[in-house]
Amino acid sequence: MYDKSAISKLSFFVTNHPWWVLLLLVPILFGLSAGIINLGFKNDYRAYFSKDNPQLLAFESIQATYSKSDNILFIVEPVHGNVFNPKVLDAIQQLTKEAWQLPFSSRVDSVTNFQHTVAKGDELIVADLVANPASLTDSELQTIKQAALNEPLLVNRLISNTGHVAGVNVTLQLPEKDPMESIEAAKQARALATSIEARHPGIKLQLTGIVMMSNAFAESAMSDNVRLVPIMYGIILLVSTLSLRSVTAVIGVVLLIVFSMTSAIGIFGWFGMYLTPTSAVAPTVILTIAVADSIHLLAGMLNGMRNGHEKKQAIRDSLEANFQPILLTNLTTLVGFLTMNFSDAPPFRDLGNIAALGVLTACMLTVSFLPALMMVLPVRVKLRKVTRISVLGRLSLFVIRHRFALISINTVIVILFTYFASFNELDDDFVKYFDKTVEFRRATDFFSENMGGLDTIEFSVQGKQEGAVNDPVFLQHMEEFSIWLRQQPEVKHINSVLDTLKRLNKSMHGDDPAWYQLPGQRELAAQYLLMYEMSLPYGLDLNDQLNVDKSGMRVIVTLNRVTSNQLLDVESRVNAWLHQHMPDIKVEVASTALMFAHIGKRNTGNMILGSSFELAVISIILITAFRSLRLGLISLIPNLVPAGIAFGIWGLIDGRVGLGLSVVASITFGIVIDDTIHFISKYRRGRTEKGLNSEEAILYASSSVGEAIWMTSSILVSGFVVLSFSHFAVNSGMGLLSAITITVALVMDLLFLPPLLMMLDKK
Repeated sequence: MYDKSAISKLSFFVTNHPWWVLLLLVPILFGLSAGIINLGFKNDYRAYFSKDNPQLLAFESIQATYSKSDNILFIVEPVHGNVFNPKVLDAIQQLTKEAWQLPFSSRVDSVTNFQHTVAKGDELIVADLVANPASLTDSELQTIKQAALNEPLLVNRLISNTGHVAGVNVTLQLPEKDPMESIEAAKQARALATSIEARHPGIKLQLTGIVMMSNAFAESAMSDNVRLVPIMYGIILLVSTLSLRSVTAVIGVVLLIVFSMTSAIGIFGWFGMYLTPTSAVAPTVILTIAVADSIHLLAGMLNGMRNGHEKKQAIRDSLEANFQPILLTNLTTLVGFLTMNFSDAPPFRDLGNIAALGVLTACMLTVSFLPALMMVLPVRVKLRKVTRISVLGRLSLFVIRHRFALISINTVIVILFTYFASFNELDDDFVKYFDKTVEFRRATDFFSENMGGLDTIEFSVQGKQEGAVNDPVFLQHMEEFSIWLRQQPEVKHINSVLDTLKRLNKSMHGDDPAWYQLPGQRELAAQYLLMYEMSLPYGLDLNDQLNVDKSGMRVIVTLNRVTSNQLLDVESRVNAWLHQHMPDIKVEVASTALMFAHIGKRNTGNMILGSSFELAVISIILITAFRSLRLGLISLIPNLVPAGIAFGIWGLIDGRVGLGLSVVASITFGIVIDDTIHFISKYRRGRTEKGLNSEEAILYASSSVGEAIWMTSSILVSGFVVLSFSHFAVNSGMGLLSAITITVALVMDLLFLPPLLMMLDKK
């Protein structure tokens, strides 16, 4: 696997010419790190989808044909639970008027500016449902309430079915040129909400919508970096100081971490890439990985010095003893992160690639920069006076004595918790990507419980000719489709031009409720729509429902709160119905929720494939490195079971595996095998170079790397536990499950691997 003489030459060069090594490396590291200034940030939810994603292409096609769906929804909650109050309606009217001034605003819809139609003789009157709220009488309020609560286009969209909550929906046309667009829009929307609340003490406003979701992505990423990275640094410093008991060694660890992080992110920046809320956690991941490299080298050096060796010799001995395991651990970790390229979501691919760059940089710096730095810095240690058996040594003796019982117990645990893993459901809910401390999550939950929902499915139904939306046959097909949709238990609201046509037909027949039906003639439908559109004020046209030549229409179906699997089930039922009843009509189906549902499902399948590839590659690496099929295969056993046990624990405490958790197995397998490699490397050295039997080799390996394994595992677990405090659930779930996996792996390395080696490695 490597040339020992070459490693010996490297250790001699680094320790004899440390200043040359530092003078060569530091300018390169600063040059790589300078790429950070080119790094962009993208908080748009579209960043989670590849450009060729079929659901994204369908969604963008609908958005290009009709008006965009990006929105900010102001949820208006009156204190006394009645929207139809002059003061509340006045507040909604003011909010509606001022919302037009928000950045990128292209349309504002509310119960007050809803274009209500009434007939006066042969004349069609189209006007705001609420004109002068302050002067409304009780009778007029009752009339408005009755009209609003009987209007399908309003109920469960802009007014609750009991009238206790209302909404003001602002449609925005974001240029998508600057990641600050959604942030600025959200900022001004919040300012407007605060202003309205101050002027109208009787109402409370909350904000949801697609733009607020994009803003939540950005704020979560910024919050994580501001809160979590300093905490992580504090933990690293504390654990490193307590473990290494050397200020100089801790300085070396910190510098190695900083250069590994900045270089990896800088390289990413030099390629003109951008960060997302998911890939923005790469510094935390690199931080935990980089410190694990340095701990093994420094622990070996300090142990040598405490045993009386001169610093230069201690560094050489540690570098030569740890080079192979450091190389192997970084190689397997590198493979683990690179398999994230199997992910269907670009942010996870970016996270894997940045982390892989960090691993590569940390590996090179550990065998060059770090030993050179230790040579030029003063290192003081206390010599060991009394040799006592360590805690890990006593643990190893316990394991040796009870090897057969431990194998039995661990086997039962593995089988039991792997069974619990079947309790997990591959499902997702993109609103729950944010915890309840996030404003967007709280507002969306309130909106779902009281009025409508954020989960939608959009249909672009294309007729065969220009003006097809006026064709009674086409309209009848759409009416049958709408009736069927309303019968689905998940459907909360349907927004289409059909309800407008029915209302116009009723109005043109003296507001007779019996005429609330679609026009039976093509000319009538065309005439009604023309009259209606000519009466509409600027910004409230039908472009959100009809395409330019009236050959197609958009139907937006709002659903009750559903999970990804439920949403995909609805889509499947819809496609089956369309295939059976409208086979000759072209229908495009898309929405933000559908995009996330599909990518979550595909990502899980892709990561299973990636994990299989990772297992095959790492198996070949280990068998080649150890020059032993037996040791290579033995090393895999205690590293395959942690993921099974961890997912079993997850099945008991949560049970839902979504987009973020689908990558955990690939990430952690490359990481958890590191400790196994260090342990088996020392075990093999004891067996081949020192002629020890398997029990003696276990004690030798434990005394050589046991402390370093404890330290690195503690730091890795601490890093991922800190990540679990993210308000962005994709990151927090990934962090918590990774921490569980690494903890289980440590237990397996200490209590399962040694008995396996003693049982299976007899020769």
